[in-house]
Amino acid sequence: MSSCCSPPEPEPQASCCGEETAKKSRPDLLLWSTLILVSVAYLLDVFATDVISEWVSLSSMTEAVHHLMDSMWIGLALGMFFVGVLGRVPREFVTSLLGKGDTFIGILRATFAGVLLDLCSHGILLVAMRLYQRGASLGQVMAFLIASPWNSLSLTVILIALIGWKWTLLFIVCSMVIGIISGLIFNALVNSGTLLANPNTIEVTNFKVWPEAKKRLAETKFSIQWWSSMLWEGLKDSRMIVRWLLLGVLLAAAIRTFVPLDSFQTYFGATLAGLGMTLLVATILEICSEGSTPIAADLVTRAEAPGNGFAFLMTGVATDYTEIMSLRETTGSWKIALFLPLITVPQVVLLSWVMNLAGG
Repeated sequence: MSSCCSPPEPEPQASCCGEETAKKSRPDLLLWSTLILVSVAYLLDVFATDVISEWVSLSSMTEAVHHLMDSMWIGLALGMFFVGVLGRVPREFVTSLLGKGDTFIGILRATFAGVLLDLCSHGILLVAMRLYQRGASLGQVMAFLIASPWNSLSLTVILIALIGWKWTLLFIVCSMVIGIISGLIFNALVNSGTLLANPNTIEVTNFKVWPEAKKRLAETKFSIQWWSSMLWEGLKDSRMIVRWLLLGVLLAAAIRTFVPLDSFQTYFGATLAGLGMTLLVATILEICSEGSTPIAADLVTRAEAPGNGFAFLMTGVATDYTEIMSLRETTGSWKIALFLPLITVPQVVLLSWVMNLAGG
């Protein structure tokens, strides 16, 4: 009998996974090259700051990598942990807890799950991709991902201190609205045949979650071998997303090194041009939610553009290439990945523009 914490059953593979399996003997050049570059930059900043101080650009680059990794590592580690845990949870549990994926209640549950899960944007991305593999509908995965780019409890408290509870509450409500609307749209596109349905989805009837969970937990032996195996699976299954996160760290460090902060902040007023610049830079600037929160607060307070602050937070998932590439890797579909910005960006722009008008 399978346990709710037993080793995961084989997952149906999307086409991209099939390609990866066929090429598994080849080294993952993107993963290893970015890992080596990030590791070298980090170690140089930690142990050789004085040696590289003569090269200003190199010193700034390594310092930026050091800062970004210090901000990201907890979220990444927690994300990998939850990926491992979810890998041990049978798909019928995930389906039952999230509800039917093609219903409004199912989308609503996924949205609240994204808001309540206290992880940074990178950890949330790992968990969202695992939810897809565990059978959540495409709409639920998108609602979960969109509603939670920055909505962790700790960052919400920090944001309240920086911009006040009224703007923070409005940001939370608007992000949930975008998540729900986007989830419903994705489900409608799946039902119409425009987008492919999640092949991992299963139908669960008369499945009682809590009695079944208690029964299966009682049958599970939480040995050192069980924990080490679970952690290894989480690390291994997070690999395809980590490669893009590491590339994002290098790009973000380059922007921080070669784009002065004053210039970065000058062009982000409460205008359509300022909003456009916010979307453009936030798309390029791969940054964890811990790093985006103070920048968003500056856009609200210093640039007096609350809508730009909201857009900066939301763009972390709406247009970020890490999310787009991760969706492509997980679903095997460029179409699904590119529909993410196509559906979410107009909503973000509209609500952000209204906020700027109200804030002015």
